[in-house]
Amino acid sequence: MRAVPLLSGYSLLVLFSIPAVAQQFNPADNLAPYIPSPQIVVDRMLELARIKPGEVVYDLGSGDGRILITAAQKYRAKAVGIELSPELCKSTMSKVERLGLQDLVKVMQANLLKVDLSPANVVTIYLLTSSNSRLRPNLEKYLRPGSRVVSNDFEIRGWRAKEVVNLRVEGMQHTIYLYEIAKH
Repeated sequence: MRAVPLLSGYSLLVLFSIPAVAQQFNPADNLAPYIPSPQIVVDRMLELARIKPGEVVYDLGSGDGRILITAAQKYRAKAVGIELSPELCKSTMSKVERLGLQDLVKVMQANLLKVDLSPANVVTIYLLTSSNSRLRPNLEKYLRPGSRVVSNDFEIRGWRAKEVVNLRVEGMQHTIYLYEIAKH
């Protein structure tokens, strides 16, 4: 199998290693490849969001659930994952149950472009810039003033980041963007 460059040094080999996941949904619904964020990046994303206990964190494209689990364990936040892959939803909920976090963490198998985000205080994303552009109208429609959006590696065009953090992790450069929905 040949690796083909993709996204900041990642390769298609990563995608080929999860063929069951890649074939379970309509390709048009897939807004980014499944590439887990390193735990150090997850920790920094959630720290940047300044999560308070009891706030609601939505992770759009929640993958293996590491953002959800970290938000619940470290911040006592209520965490909701939106994920297309039924396999990833099941494996995440298995981890959540093993950790006893089922009262704080839920995962929904759904298209993140079709989900009501109004309960969220914080939204985390690791999607492509073009996908963020497709998601932006939903963020603007549903999020209340003061809500925060934290994006790993890809900006939301047309929005001004409140804060930008650059990290080097395992030889890879990561940029984390923090956005805050303006108060009227």
